[in-house]
Amino acid sequence: MDIQATLARVKRWSRDELAARVAADIPDGAVVNLGIGLPTAVANHFGAGKEVMLHSENGVIGMGPAPTPGQEDFDLINAGKQPVTLLPGGCFFHHADSFAMMRGGHLDVCVLGAFQVAVTGDLANWHTGAPDAIPAVGGAMDLAIGAKQTWVMMDYLTKDGRAKLVEACSYPLTGLGCVSRLYTDLAVIDLAQGQARVVALAEGLSLADLQAMTPGVTLLPKA
Repeated sequence: MDIQATLARVKRWSRDELAARVAADIPDGAVVNLGIGLPTAVANHFGAGKEVMLHSENGVIGMGPAPTPGQEDFDLINAGKQPVTLLPGGCFFHHADSFAMMRGGHLDVCVLGAFQVAVTGDLANWHTGAPDAIPAVGGAMDLAIGAKQTWVMMDYLTKDGRAKLVEACSYPLTGLGCVSRLYTDLAVIDLAQGQARVVALAEGLSLADLQAMTPGVTLLPKA
């Protein structure tokens, strides 16, 4: 398969389009942690009629969208050291209390980035295993197993065209069987009982196209 030829005719979802999809799927009233990187954009896409309580592992809850340029307060940041806003009722607190929330099962959803996700829901997002790579686990292990649902946002393919959805992760694992949904630039995929079910495809991409990019994993159509 000529992956580049296929991608040339596909209208891949942008970072903001993907973030909007995630935000739309988060239920009203949920307590949510948005991981470092791509997931942070989700905070900018909640409509005025939806109340979501955003948590950050460095000790903040009740965050709003990113501040407007010039209005940043660099004493008020998320876990990725990005300035954030605080909604009415929001607060900040000790790091240990934040991890108690994560480990105690008080988060409804966490949204994380990933290097690889296995069809079984295993997550690898802290280290590629390369000798010169800088490992950065942070609170990802606590989030992955502590949240009631763990979702992943990532590009579907690596820079050299390999699928990040795999039969089994080759990178060091963050958590076992924890990921239930993938949001990627090419597709949204549910993972359950060792199966991968495609629930949405980017415009111009067929299930057969995606399957050809994903060796070792059988992709099922939307139920």
